[in-house]
Amino acid sequence: MVVGVATFELHIPSARSLKDKRRVVKALIERLHHRYRLSIVESRYHDLHQRAEIGLAAVAVSAGELERLLEEVHNILDQVPEAYLTRWEPQILEEATSG
Repeated sequence: MVVGVATFELHIPSARSLKDKRRVVKALIERLHHRYRLSIVESRYHDLHQRAEIGLAAVAVSAGELERLLEEVHNILDQVPEAYLTRWEPQILEEATSG
């Protein structure tokens, strides 16, 4: 079993209020969670209208499977029309072994 995490930042230029921002962020989080069953949360910049940091975690059977999943997530983020991906930091953590 392999664990992967990623943090990323979004710039949401059309957000004129926290309500506008939350609409975009909530829709994205729900979409990624339901599609990939990720643990995902907005982790920083809660009070800024146009900036969001989101963290996610996933578990997979192999590092290759996890790399593909993270790449799919990255591709989805690149295609969000309301937001620009400004930072993407994926990490694959140590492989868990049975003793």
